[in-house]
Amino acid sequence: MEENKKKVVSPKSIFLCLFLSLSSVAPEAEARAFFVFGDSLVDNGNNNYLATTARADSYPYGIDSASHRASGRFSNGLNMPDLISEKIGSEPTLPYLSPQLNGEKLLVGANFASAGVGILNDTGFQFINIIRITEQLAYFRQYQQRVAALIGEEQTRDLVNKALVLITLGGNDFVNNYFLVPFSARSREYALPDYVVFLISEYRKILAHLYELGARRVLVTGTGPLGCVPAELAMHSRNGECAAELQRAVNLFNPQLVQLLQALNTEIGSDVFISANAFAMHLDFVTDPQAYGFVTSKVACCGQGAYNGIGLCTPASNLCPNRNLYAFWDPFHPSETANRLIVDKFMTGSTEYMHPMNLSTIIALDSTT
Repeated sequence: MEENKKKVVSPKSIFLCLFLSLSSVAPEAEARAFFVFGDSLVDNGNNNYLATTARADSYPYGIDSASHRASGRFSNGLNMPDLISEKIGSEPTLPYLSPQLNGEKLLVGANFASAGVGILNDTGFQFINIIRITEQLAYFRQYQQRVAALIGEEQTRDLVNKALVLITLGGNDFVNNYFLVPFSARSREYALPDYVVFLISEYRKILAHLYELGARRVLVTGTGPLGCVPAELAMHSRNGECAAELQRAVNLFNPQLVQLLQALNTEIGSDVFISANAFAMHLDFVTDPQAYGFVTSKVACCGQGAYNGIGLCTPASNLCPNRNLYAFWDPFHPSETANRLIVDKFMTGSTEYMHPMNLSTIIALDSTT
């Protein structure tokens, strides 16, 4: 009877058991890495590690985050990179300067962004110590060397080639450079149309360098309606109208940026650079805030003075009780709710918002290759 109870185990069964036991201890397939470059719209804490005035490391920043503490994000909660990470099924990227970014965490990607920077290295000089875009790209090269020491050069190259990249630059080149003060050095050097041409030529070098470093899917945001942010309304507006010269600058810059991305893609022979129309994304809720659940798009939730647009967001600032009802968190930056609307457009927006394709299409396309 006992012999009859014994089961015959076939070689196939042994192989199957071995496969299942090995797969149970093997690491899961990595989600695609995510790299972020740019300014305060996408900085998630690098400036916390720098001696700079461009910081978001104290209350009430982060008031609506899981920890309810300031993390260096210029938001009441999550920012665009956090929300994109959610959409692609990845952990949020750590700031490159964070001591926690080591070992396997490097394989998630990294955020190199630094509040205050621009396309030009002289942009944001008043903030003293920030990571200029040339330094961000140098850190990206260093990052790849660190990862290669972990997983080898070939796998590192594969990780970078398959990664998603976000770069957000340009706004500070106007707000914190050309228009920073009357008769600024750059405004004396260039008429506005010529300045925009100069910016685009410099941006071309940055994007070409990013491609040389292995980036193959790059979301490039244009600038939002800079003249309509609470800080600019406080300085230039009498009746809530957007600042005309800043709007003129944006309307010169964004179309030329789109043309640049199309030209680069044509040269490369592939849709490497994806244009994200931040102007249209923002303008939707700036012109009709109620349609998106906001009570206002003119007054910042946190600030002081006209439109809560004067100075920085600090513990002494006016603070709205419900951040979900405000399009702008502080004088310059969208609230988390507004960021979610923007990232939704990244994911599923028509070609008016994302050209030549949106992020959902990119994910579907890349999963088959």
